[in-house]
Order: sequence, then structure tokens, then C-alpha cells
Amino acid sequence: MEENLEKEVKKILIVDDEQAIIDVLVYNLKREGYETIEATDGLTAVNKALEEQPDLMLLDIMLPKLDGKAVCTRVKNHLNIPILMLTAKDAEIDKIVGLELGADDYITKPFSVRELMARVKANLRKYEMLSSKKDNIQEIQEIENRNENVIKVNELELDLDRFEVKVRGEIIDLTLREFEVLKFLATQPGQVVTRETLLEKVWGYEYYGDIRTVDVTVRRIREKIEKDTSTPKILITKRGVGYYISAKK
Repeated sequence: MEENLEKEVKKILIVDDEQAIIDVLVYNLKREGYETIEATDGLTAVNKALEEQPDLMLLDIMLPKLDGKAVCTRVKNHLNIPILMLTAKDAEIDKIVGLELGADDYITKPFSVRELMARVKANLRKYEMLSSKKDNIQEIQEIENRNENVIKVNELELDLDRFEVKVRGEIIDLTLREFEVLKFLATQPGQVVTRETLLEKVWGYEYYGDIRTVDVTVRRIREKIEKDTSTPKILITKRGVGYYISAKK
């Protein structure tokens, strides 16, 4: 008898208080082969996330009982899964606050189903790759030539095997997305990388026109690695262009 080599079905938790939106998302996600779970309020969303442990969450900001920002914080405290925020068209503050709380991405309503599916696939793929690397590392934890997988730029040190960042010898707690942004920049110190390039290379999907995602993530990184965020010494902004890691000693 041949082994069943089918890929594991990814489970997505959809959280929205509008059933019509849930229905559209369920239909399109199931067409793509995903399993779906639904919640129409924040408290139910947190409970279902912890019980079902989905692979990704689509999370509306405006929810009864517990808003999306609070749901994001609670879920991220327990699960390392990508969270995509669904926000109102002009609710810029919601997007920024959502990202600051640890959401991986956001998309505005009304959204293009095609764009949403691209975001879902990209975020699942990124987390799957990172999780796979972590699992392999745990199995072969003691490897002689680990130094080849360490990036050092002055006070900044990234251990690519352990997904660990140190600044001035102190371990810094970064999310997977923050680590990937820092790694991409640290592999080319002194070289300015545009926001568009970071969005494409780190987030893994084509540039759709909103680069605030990158700016907010960089700001979160700075709050963790810089002594003074008003005068950063490690992660520098090239005004009007992008960001780079300082190569100056």
C-alpha cells in the first residue's frame, strides 16, 4: 500500500463580526484547500485559537466583547502564528497599532480576494520555512562550525541557527518577522535597502503600495536594540530611500 504523501492541511481561524465577510473568506479559503474555523467575537476568538491552534489567523479590528488588538496580544503571548489584521479602509491608526502589538500583516476592507490569498500564502510559507529551520536546529544542536552561521556587525550579533539576536552581548527578544528584517539588512551592512525591497524579500509578496508595514516593524526593532531611538546607531534611516545597518565602528 502506498503511503499518503498529501501535505498537511493548514487551518485558518477567521475572526469577524460580519457573517457575510466570514462566508466569503470561508468559500475562497476552502477552494484553496485550507481548513477554516470561525469566530464572531474577540473572546471566542482567543478561546478557539488556544484550543484549535490554527496555522494562521485573519483578525478583524472591530469586534464585540474583546477588540482585535487585545485578541492579537493575547494570542501572540501563547502562539507563534502569523496574524493578518483586517482593518477599515481609512483606519490608519488601527493598522499601526495592530502591527505594534505583533500582527504580521494587515489588509484593508474592502479587500481583493486575490490579494488576500497571496498574503495568506506568503505568511504561511514564511512561518513554515522558519519553523522547519528551527526543528532541524534542535535535532542537530551541537555542530562544530556554528560560527559560519553567525553575523556580526559591530555591537550587533545574529545567530542564524538559534534565531537569536544579541546587542552589546545582551539577548534581544524579537519576533520572527523582526529577526528576518534585521538579518536581511545585516547581511549587507552599510548598504541602503528600500522599503519596497524589504516588503518583497522579507514579507514574501509583491509590493502592493503600502510601506507603513516596514516602517512600523523597523520602529519596533529600534525600540529593542537602540539605546536612544531618537539617534539610532545600529539601524539607520536613509531619508526618502530606506534603511541600513551601520558598518561604522
